[in-house]
Amino acid sequence: MEEILKYFPELTERQRSQFEALGDLYRDWNEKINVISRKDIDNLYLHHVLHSLAIARFMTPVEGTRLMDIGTGGGFPGIPLAIMWPDCRFHLIDRVGKKIKVATAVAEAIGLTNVTFQHGDAGECHERFDYVVSRGVTKLGELVKIISRNISRDNRNAFPNGLVCLKGAGLDAETSAVNRPMIEVPLSDYFSEEYFDSKALIYVQL
Repeated sequence: MEEILKYFPELTERQRSQFEALGDLYRDWNEKINVISRKDIDNLYLHHVLHSLAIARFMTPVEGTRLMDIGTGGGFPGIPLAIMWPDCRFHLIDRVGKKIKVATAVAEAIGLTNVTFQHGDAGECHERFDYVVSRGVTKLGELVKIISRNISRDNRNAFPNGLVCLKGAGLDAETSAVNRPMIEVPLSDYFSEEYFDSKALIYVQL
């Protein structure tokens, strides 16, 4: 939890309590349904929660912004972002039912009311959003094709609507395959921990 407060000291008491609750909730659920590597659960806040919040260092959406988290797994980056941006709406989708079960239970336990869930493929979601967010989901070119039709044409934020995804470093082959306006940010620009030296954020305008 210290990692979160280090970079986001302005959190409200409600946000702090929600973030604090994630540790025990994910540990308990992970013993029943493995959504995070058992070797990595002790690094939950650094490797999963703070990593997800890199998107909150990149942008601050306006009230009412709608975001879809594709391939959310156990709820990343969607749940940390939903805590951070309570005035935005999130739709979390994953093909694996047991992962959606965990994400739903965690959100309910911490009282998140700005999140909905869908068990299924992104192609089964016909809603439109200001942004699609993702973390470690497929190659960039494929991801852009999958989610393009889910992007609303009504821009209301500083960054035009599009995709914001978290990736590993060394993305030249992936980014060169996408002919769209793009921003790539090394996560070492946001966080000092060594873990983030090999991580990047990619924004693609769609």
